[in-house]
Amino acid sequence: MARLTERQETIMALVAREYVATGMPVGSQRLIRQYDLGVSAATVRSEMAQLESMGYLAHPHTSAGRMPTEQGYRYFVAHLMREAELPLDEQRLIRHQFHQANTELRQWLKLGAAVLAHMSQLASLVTAPKAQQCCFKHLELVSVRDGVVLLVVVLSEDLVRQRYLSLPDPYLSRDELIQSATLLSNLWENKISSEIAATSFQAPGGKLARQIQSVVIDIMKSVDQRTTSEIYRDGMLQVLQNPEFSSSESLRQIMTLVEERQLLEAVLGEAMAGGEIQVIIGGEGRWPELSDLSIVIAPYGYGDDLMRSGVMGIIGPMRMPYQRNISTVRFVSDLMTMLLGDLYGHS
Repeated sequence: MARLTERQETIMALVAREYVATGMPVGSQRLIRQYDLGVSAATVRSEMAQLESMGYLAHPHTSAGRMPTEQGYRYFVAHLMREAELPLDEQRLIRHQFHQANTELRQWLKLGAAVLAHMSQLASLVTAPKAQQCCFKHLELVSVRDGVVLLVVVLSEDLVRQRYLSLPDPYLSRDELIQSATLLSNLWENKISSEIAATSFQAPGGKLARQIQSVVIDIMKSVDQRTTSEIYRDGMLQVLQNPEFSSSESLRQIMTLVEERQLLEAVLGEAMAGGEIQVIIGGEGRWPELSDLSIVIAPYGYGDDLMRSGVMGIIGPMRMPYQRNISTVRFVSDLMTMLLGDLYGHS
């Protein structure tokens, strides 16, 4: 985006702030009345017309005023928005809420989503922290019928996966199944998939162990490939009260983002890869399914490599208070990073 003149930037910033606050297109007379711009209304109209021709403002047919375009919002966020922090009283309130909650990760995640939704009055999401590679905890073998067992695999982050197996020996007793499950659980405890793959088994009993080993490795690799883990959401009812979601297309877009895991993981993967707070406006040309939405997202986690990390963010229409939402997401993500460090003993 080409840089605007100082006067154009002033007018662009005022139009964006006024439109976000009121939802009404902004006219030159309104700017002249409310702000000391030091120029005539004709000059302001001329500059607004120029901003429209450059693609930063749009002119609704039913109004004499103008509103930011997708490109205008991007310019506003990138060049015109000042860095800000949440007011101290709000920071203290949020900290108090987290310290009042039980020291249980799930409670923090639910509270994080609730805080983001309440502070923004939009939709929010928080993903559970995920290690780059999951660890094996234990397994169980449950007899279903002759020759068939249910393999229950428990991994780190309390993930549970199940698979049915046809036994190489259909006459294995319940005690033999328990003995095999205990042996493998002790052997693989706290190991990652590559370490489990390095173990070898000889007869007798090696055929069942190798079969279970293959399935466990497949399960763990599938978990490792996922961008996100469990997702906590809040604020869907309140975000839909925004007038922008009165159209069926905008409503479809936000429901698609929230419900379609593949699209959501692609978007959240951007935050994980970027390693800092990001603002996605109108799909950024990569996701046409999000052309009416804006998303403020940030990773949280501990360590320089964010070995145990998740993502949190706010979802709403392009007409949102970006400065406040960015400040909110940044504060809550920093707080969650600190809490995770305390929980897992990382300084």
